[in-house]
Amino acid sequence: MDIPELGLLVAAGLAAGTVNAAAGGGSLITFPALIAIGLPPVTANVTNAIAVCPGYLASTVGSRDDLPRRRRIWRLVPTAIVGAVLGCVLLLVTPPRAFELIVPFLVISAAAVLGFQNQLRRIVGEPRDLPPRREQWSVQAMTFFCSAYGGYFGAALGVMLVAGLALVLDEALNGVVALKNLLSAAVGVTTVAVFAIFGPVNWAAAAVVAPATIVGGYVGARVVRRLPPTVLRFGIVIFGVGIGVLLLVRALR
Repeated sequence: MDIPELGLLVAAGLAAGTVNAAAGGGSLITFPALIAIGLPPVTANVTNAIAVCPGYLASTVGSRDDLPRRRRIWRLVPTAIVGAVLGCVLLLVTPPRAFELIVPFLVISAAAVLGFQNQLRRIVGEPRDLPPRREQWSVQAMTFFCSAYGGYFGAALGVMLVAGLALVLDEALNGVVALKNLLSAAVGVTTVAVFAIFGPVNWAAAAVVAPATIVGGYVGARVVRRLPPTVLRFGIVIFGVGIGVLLLVRALR
């Protein structure tokens, strides 16, 4: 790895950590950077999953004051772990082509759910009006689905989590983002455990990107706390749509 490649990975890690703390999708920065230095796609995907995990942990620390203070929130972590394991297994044993074609539409749909959240809530009902058992199962199901997605292909995991959780959870958006960071960290740690054993990881590249995502993730989480909810929601929606379009263009090449 030469100096320009090293600089590219550091810059990508800083940017990805910041973006992941705010909206998710930072892997669309680091993944192409890993491809650019010559890694095969599968190796780049697995290496990227390991490299961005420290950034998720830093984002969780940076947004801990906004985390909802409810015991049942922590019950979502085991669900996220199980979903992530399933996603990792699917990545390692199935061809990625079909899912690559589906992912862009999932991401764009997630952004649309967040953008039209108020209209959708009029249809499905406000989370505060749902029976406690129904709300609990809805949040668990959403966490499992998004975590499985994250274990398979982590790009835009944050967008998926924010959009889904905001629809079924009665929390302010900053609280949803903080919960997104916690669950992303759980998914990230799980993918590290699985891919470190079974995946074709390029540890040199991961060692360069990971520290940069820590710095970017902590700073990004602090910035998010200062943003008005409307601005934050608009930014996440725009970023999510952009991610979906980029993924679709790449899948159709």
